[in-house]
Amino acid sequence: MNLGNNLYQARKKKGLSQEDAAEKLGVSRQTISKWETDETLPDIRQAKQLSMLYGLSLDELISFDVEMQEIQDVIGRISDEVTEKIDWTKAWSKKYPILASYQKEVDISYYAEELCRLLIRMEKEYGYNELDSMLVLKDILARVWKNRGKKNSGK
Repeated sequence: MNLGNNLYQARKKKGLSQEDAAEKLGVSRQTISKWETDETLPDIRQAKQLSMLYGLSLDELISFDVEMQEIQDVIGRISDEVTEKIDWTKAWSKKYPILASYQKEVDISYYAEELCRLLIRMEKEYGYNELDSMLVLKDILARVWKNRGKKNSGK
C-alpha cells in the first residue's frame, strides 16, 4: 500500500471527509486530495498532525493496514463474556484443520503437564496471575515460532 492510500484509508476509518480533515489541519481540501493521490507528500509536521488526527503513530500511518486495524478494533470491542463463549479451536480449525484432529494423535496430558509447570513457574517467579502467565507464554511461543521460521527460510 502507498502512503496516499494509507492516508485515505485512515481518514475514512475516522469518518472524516477531506473537508473535515483539511479544516482540522489548517490546509485546503485540495492539499488532502493531493496527499491521498500521491501527487504531493505532507511535510514532517503535517505528517505528525495527520497521525494525531487519525489516532495513529507515524509508523502506523506509513504502513496503515485497514484490515489489521479492523481486526484490532474488533478484538478491543469483544467482552470477556463473549470471548468465553467462543470455541476458539473450532473457529481456528476452519483455517488450520490440524486443530480439529490432533487430539487423536498427540499425548495431550504430557504437554498439558509441561505447560502447567511453566505457568506455575511464571506465576511464582514473576508474580503474574494465571491469565497473564498464559498470555506471556503464548507470546513467547509465538516469538519462538517466528524466529524458527526465519531460520528455516534461510536454509
